[in-house]
Amino acid sequence: MSVRRWFGFGAALVAASVTLAACAPAPESGGTDAAGTDCVRMVTNSGGLEDRSFNQSSWEGLQQAEDELGVDAEAIVSTGETDLAPNVQQAVDSGCGLIVTVGFELAEATLEQATANPDLAFAIVDETVEADNVKPVVFDTAQASFLAGYLAAGVSKTGVVATFGGGNQPPVTLFMDGFVDGVAKYNEVHGTQVRALGWDKAEQDGAFTGDFEDINKGKALTEGFIDQGADVILPVAGQVGEGAASAARERGGVSVIWVDSDGYETLAPEFRPIILTSVLKNTQDAMVEIVGEVQDGAFTNEPYIGTLENGGVEIAPYHDLATLVSPELDGEIEGLRQAIIAGELVVDSPSRP
Repeated sequence: MSVRRWFGFGAALVAASVTLAACAPAPESGGTDAAGTDCVRMVTNSGGLEDRSFNQSSWEGLQQAEDELGVDAEAIVSTGETDLAPNVQQAVDSGCGLIVTVGFELAEATLEQATANPDLAFAIVDETVEADNVKPVVFDTAQASFLAGYLAAGVSKTGVVATFGGGNQPPVTLFMDGFVDGVAKYNEVHGTQVRALGWDKAEQDGAFTGDFEDINKGKALTEGFIDQGADVILPVAGQVGEGAASAARERGGVSVIWVDSDGYETLAPEFRPIILTSVLKNTQDAMVEIVGEVQDGAFTNEPYIGTLENGGVEIAPYHDLATLVSPELDGEIEGLRQAIIAGELVVDSPSRP
């Protein structure tokens, strides 16, 4: 569910003039006292801070901004739906001039607070809210997922791969569209018939767990795919993906493609032997860039769109499973990357930002 709304604040508001305000002392209604410093507050979605996904990577980017730009950053952690709106209110009450919210769950609260506080700058990660003082931070993950799908088809020994999502939402299905298109491209190039389970791009429907927290659901769904012969799995479901990794590790002969961050680095070490690659969102650099823009008085509501060309999306190294990827296959993937960057190959999706 993408929230794409426009509202005007009148001629008095010029988006580029929004600057990072010094934090004022916390009012009685709540907030963190960081008086005298430039500051930013980030509100997580219900997945929490250490979700091994874009909450965590966004926070790492703001920590980097602390080190490089001297901004004071704090995260306000949501653990459920009822936390979302109050947490955004708390972020606004902090007196900070930049509020970062993460994910589609926070779209409504972000829009409400941006409307009420036109002098503040807002950025929302992985969602689009159209407003004069809100910068969407989105990623064309279909581009990198296309490479991952081609890779999956190329290393599969069974001729069956699979993907599933946490929910049928554009930031999720964008991965899935790219993945199945990459598999189809491999079949076209090699004359093979590798099947991709879990997603029908034409119908825009497939396999979903219905949430992003229940690891057991991810494990059960993955076991079903493995029973159908799948030996490479792409879970697009936040923490639920750990269930897929558990199933792959227990069954053997199955590898997992992680999303958002490098699963080899962020998951528990016991999962490293089954991580083939990860579809990366470079949220860290986006956060540093946006903080710098706000500090410099150069903030606008123009979306930040991560692509292969600007390094906003990519696939991670193959790590322990590099021996599965022949030099020929790796070369083909590099050729596809360059073709996408050059615009010679367009990875299309109804969910493209």
